[in-house]
Amino acid sequence: MIPRLSPTLLALGLALAAAGAARAEGAFAQLYAARPPAGSSFVRIVNPESAPMRAQVAGGPAQDIGPSKPATTYAIVKGDQEFKVQVDGKPAGALQVAPDSFTTLVARRDGGKVTLARIDDSGGAQDALKAELRFYNLIPGCAGAALKVSPQGPTLFDDIKPQTAAARAINPVRASLAGACGAAASAELALPALQPGDHYSLFLGGTAAVPTLTGQVSATDPYGNK
Repeated sequence: MIPRLSPTLLALGLALAAAGAARAEGAFAQLYAARPPAGSSFVRIVNPESAPMRAQVAGGPAQDIGPSKPATTYAIVKGDQEFKVQVDGKPAGALQVAPDSFTTLVARRDGGKVTLARIDDSGGAQDALKAELRFYNLIPGCAGAALKVSPQGPTLFDDIKPQTAAARAINPVRASLAGACGAAASAELALPALQPGDHYSLFLGGTAAVPTLTGQVSATDPYGNK
């Protein structure tokens, strides 16, 4: 049942839906054409830093990620089997993930090494008639991040802890959003023209004092015999 919305919400055309458990054959099925076998999982890398990096997951393509394109596409890996990650052409780790899962790896340079923090993307919206927004707090010093419709709209996400994410379903309409850490807000970011079934990621980076908000439509690598 659709909840009664305020006039502001109705004007914006946003309808929030409760997040539910997602599986490889569920909420993210629209992101790829040919289905990989059962037990496959999906892993991508996001770069929260201002300096670009070149990242590669398993046998996926090496991709440049930075302020204009924060994340790679999701690479397809085998659940419970080790795969390797490279950053800037060098080994950054050998990892395993659970079968039928989605994972975002947050890559940070620490001296001459790269650290990888995991965020579970497996919970999300499953309404194929709506688009999904997934909001990430990538600021280590931000105890609780928020995402609001700008300038005077409702709050879509609130109190998102560092290195975590949350997802909501919305009607695919145009709106401008701003991220916040406490009283410090990012510049506005206009949503692109999303279609039903699209999954759009919003990354809050920068610092707690000067947060930045970037966005990107999520996609997976095409499946083929490897």
